[in-house]
Amino acid sequence: MTYALDIKVLAGLEPISSFGPARLRELLDYCHIETIRKGSDPFKVHGLQGQSVYLVDGELELVYQDGNRVVVSAQSEWAKHPLGKRQPYIVSASALRESQLLRVDDELLDRMVTLDQLPQHDSAERSPPVAGREDRVDASTSIKHLLNSGMFSADNIKNGPLAHLPMANISALLQRIEAIAVWEGDVIIREGEEGDYYYLIDSGRAQVTRRVGGVNMPLANLKAGDVFGEEALVSGVKRNATVTMKSNGVLLRLGRQDFLALLQEPLLHKLSYERAMQAVAQGAVWLDVRHPPEYRYDRLHGAMNVPLNDIRNAIGVLDRSKKYIAYCQSGRRSAAAAFILAQAGYDVQVLDGGLWSVPRSVQQ
Repeated sequence: MTYALDIKVLAGLEPISSFGPARLRELLDYCHIETIRKGSDPFKVHGLQGQSVYLVDGELELVYQDGNRVVVSAQSEWAKHPLGKRQPYIVSASALRESQLLRVDDELLDRMVTLDQLPQHDSAERSPPVAGREDRVDASTSIKHLLNSGMFSADNIKNGPLAHLPMANISALLQRIEAIAVWEGDVIIREGEEGDYYYLIDSGRAQVTRRVGGVNMPLANLKAGDVFGEEALVSGVKRNATVTMKSNGVLLRLGRQDFLALLQEPLLHKLSYERAMQAVAQGAVWLDVRHPPEYRYDRLHGAMNVPLNDIRNAIGVLDRSKKYIAYCQSGRRSAAAAFILAQAGYDVQVLDGGLWSVPRSVQQ
């Protein structure tokens, strides 16, 4: 039997029922339906730990730690809530007929519910719009707009920039980030200037260029969901490229100090050389983010080379099951690379002080 799961089923479950249609459709992609044969114990092979499990079709007999037995039908009020979340704990179960269970990751669901219930008010001060144009999105709707943007999608909550952030930081982000309207041809950041904001494209397209030999060389095209501007903020150097809008759109931006406190600090983890060596002995991989000539001259043993300017192209290519320790000469480039990878869900740390902290005899 094939069970048809749709948002109407999700809307009948708690606490999922509080979600709007867009959130329900997002959650569908992370739900797994499991068919249970009559007479079998659904939790013998796949337990309840780390998951919210709902009975969406059929009938189960549950045996609790205190010896009580309860029959739960998919049509009952009990089935609207996750099984096994109430004490005493379930020790076994049996399907009284063929049944269907819905499983969803506990951490993802909890973060989505928390985000959905965060106070939706905007306490941040808004600057007046530039004369002749309305740059800022209406303050009364900006928080709702942000919550519905790609930045707060289920994928970003689970795998992207928000995956490893404390919910308190995300709550603060909602109050401090601002949505601004932009137009085709607007220069958002300019090569050689100081870094001031971190950006995420909510809608629209942009192009990244760099001045080479007096000519603007295209480096990348950006679309909705892409982020930019973090390298100068993390490394403390000037902007190394220009970003120009190729269409009208909306950008989400976060000021430098808020970025450092709310995003960089939770995502960047620094290790001393001694602790890094212990991690490598346990399977972590050295990631050298310098230029190839530097890498060939004095790399660490076993290191792989992914230059900072190529680090975005490595997303999806680097093995997500491995842990990485990024390094460069001083720690600046590796911090920028580690932040970019951490946003994409990689487990990456930074060698504190870079190669300047490593005994010379260790380098190849």
